[in-house]
Amino acid sequence: MSNVFDTDSPTNLTEYSVSELSGSIKRTVETAFDQVRVRGEISGYRGPHSSGHAYFSLKDDRARIDAVVWKGTFSRLRFRPEEGMEVIATGKVTTFPGSSKYQIVIETLEPAGAGALMALLEERKRKLGAEGLFDATRKKRLPFMPQVIGVVTSPTGAVIRDILHRISDRFPVHVIVWPVKVQGDGSGAEVANAIRGFNSFQPGGEMPRPDVLIVARGGGSLEDLWSFNDEIVVRAAAESDIPLISAVGHETDWTLIDYAADVRAPTPTGAAEMAVPVRAELEAQVSALSARLQVCTSRQMDHRRQSVRALMRAFPSLDQLLALPRRRFDEAAAGLGRGLELNTINKRRSFERIGSHLRPEVLSSRIVERRQVLAERMTRAERMVERLIDRSKSRVARADAVFVSLPGRLRTQTARVRDHLANLSRHADTAVRHQLVRAKGELAAHDRVLQSLSYKNVLKRGYAVIRDDDNRPVSQAAALSPGAAIAIEFADGSVGAVTTEGGAPPPARKHSPKSEEPSAPPKQGSLF
Repeated sequence: MSNVFDTDSPTNLTEYSVSELSGSIKRTVETAFDQVRVRGEISGYRGPHSSGHAYFSLKDDRARIDAVVWKGTFSRLRFRPEEGMEVIATGKVTTFPGSSKYQIVIETLEPAGAGALMALLEERKRKLGAEGLFDATRKKRLPFMPQVIGVVTSPTGAVIRDILHRISDRFPVHVIVWPVKVQGDGSGAEVANAIRGFNSFQPGGEMPRPDVLIVARGGGSLEDLWSFNDEIVVRAAAESDIPLISAVGHETDWTLIDYAADVRAPTPTGAAEMAVPVRAELEAQVSALSARLQVCTSRQMDHRRQSVRALMRAFPSLDQLLALPRRRFDEAAAGLGRGLELNTINKRRSFERIGSHLRPEVLSSRIVERRQVLAERMTRAERMVERLIDRSKSRVARADAVFVSLPGRLRTQTARVRDHLANLSRHADTAVRHQLVRAKGELAAHDRVLQSLSYKNVLKRGYAVIRDDDNRPVSQAAALSPGAAIAIEFADGSVGAVTTEGGAPPPARKHSPKSEEPSAPPKQGSLF
């Protein structure tokens, strides 16, 4: 500081430059307020600046003071400042000469008592709860027997040793540990990244995907557990597709991750007990169930045997079951002979009825009628063909007479028509011949049927027909009396005979060839 005397000045006050005055005030303030503790509410906080420093204000109901937290100090804070939080700041007061303002440079920052942290915690809890992150409908059931368990905790603490030891005692499974910081700056982000990292594992990948997650930390104060109240941790826990168990602190410690997790465990050891069942208890339960199953099976088999025995007693005997079918079989066997005789008689009658319509006379008359019809049709067809030919010839003659004087082209057409008519005449002759051939074939077929049904073919096989005096066929011996004259017709002729009693041969008599021929055409009789 320099003293400047001005004789023209009306007073003897010392004159300072702006820089000198600002520097003097700065030294005076920093000397007087080298270390202070200020209680106030954070106002105007927008997070750390791009340079890493944080700028905000502390205020109460009557005053306001600017505050700054340098980058190095900000990274060592135990919790992050938030807008509206009441805190106790420790630091020194200094001025900023460029703007004639004073501010407090904060070295440590802590909430203004547990009540402030609890109020902040309740406010954050209401906010996240309103978004539905704590709803019971979002909770997922833990798998009964997981194959892989993921643990998010510090790798050096006693918590991971307790979890591994408890899982090994109860039911040994594959455990994957994701190491994180559980306290201090950046611990919340590491926990959230670990939860999301486990969820990013793909089933069947190189790293097995956990069936359940455990987020664990030992006990501590509210400030120690504050990382698990971070909004990023709560959202990561709520978004986890893998069932998550929260085991932060002791049984009396509650953090926001406990509300977002699917299950909250009182301690890390309790989380391990929730994650896996007791193998020995399962084996004992399986053994007990197996024994009960055997007993139930034995009882069920005994019950079924008793039911089968009761049903067997209710069933009739084999003889009783077969009695009615046997009787029906005997009745059917007894009536089989009579049925065969009646069937034979019915078939014989049917045959005689049909055979009566197939006499040679009937077939001969039908053949004669067909021949006459065929002859008439042939005659009619010949006449029709002759008429057609005559008509065609007359038409050709007339046409030839009319067009004889026409040019050669018309004469050529006339010749073509004449040739066409000649072809038609030839086709008509061919059709008539084919019709005659077909008629002859049909006639020959009818003749073959007649020959196959004629009784004379039977006589050629060694049979004979017995006729009485009236030239009627005789089919039974009882129809002839002793001494009756009969005629025996063979395939090559007939002979006369006289019946005798007792089967004695009749006296031989001679017949002339003329007498062997019947006076009337024989009628076909039954061969039976």
